[in-house]
Amino acid sequence: MSADEDYVYDEESGEWMPASELAEKQASADRPEVRDAVGNLLADGDQVTLVKDLEVKGAGQTLKQGTLIKSIRLTGDDQEIDCKYPGIKGLVLRAEFVRKR
Repeated sequence: MSADEDYVYDEESGEWMPASELAEKQASADRPEVRDAVGNLLADGDQVTLVKDLEVKGAGQTLKQGTLIKSIRLTGDDQEIDCKYPGIKGLVLRAEFVRKR
């Protein structure tokens, strides 16, 4: 934040704040909160483990409980996460079946 930065009035909080801070606050409000099976907040790049065995449709493979999935990406949906796993392309998991590591 620089000394000559513009301040804007935030009607929600009733306070004056730097324009960059308000823009960041509004951007984070637009993103849905994605929570895992036990309620932990998930973010891009998190590692998760599966809480139950999942049969992967189209891959003819079952991912076992406890399988580690590295570097997830949020999709914008509050229950879906995009993942990479060896041998499976385009893996999308529901947040209710994973736990943050």
